[in-house]
Amino acid sequence: MKDFTVSVDTAFGTVVARCADPKRPLGWIDPKIQAAYRRLHDMGWAHSVEVWHETELVGGLYGVAIGGLFAGESMFYHKTDASKVALAHLVSMLGDRPGTVLDVQWLTPHLERLGAVAIPRRHYVDALPRALALPLPQFAVAP
Repeated sequence: MKDFTVSVDTAFGTVVARCADPKRPLGWIDPKIQAAYRRLHDMGWAHSVEVWHETELVGGLYGVAIGGLFAGESMFYHKTDASKVALAHLVSMLGDRPGTVLDVQWLTPHLERLGAVAIPRRHYVDALPRALALPLPQFAVAP
């Protein structure tokens, strides 16, 4: 992590565009989706974590924050471990507040190696009201 610097919400559009790279397998982030997330960002709902090596954006992630829920949408890296740094920073910002939910959407081998676990749908649905009732994390500004 010492090789990188991290920022939040300073290059949202670029992070989304890099996540939308058409060469990525199963790409779903088309121009309409990008525009929708930029609008959510403008409204204060969507946020990005950017990872920099010197002056180059080399990794990041974005998602939607509602109360204590952060629904991660996508991440990218152009330098080894940059997406891991983004995720670690996000986890740090979310803190260890009881009831916080970091939804990674689906469990990939990469996320599983980083500690993500699948939970039954009923547990997720049961956890949502508590997460949504929490205040936004420190990094987010209420819409």
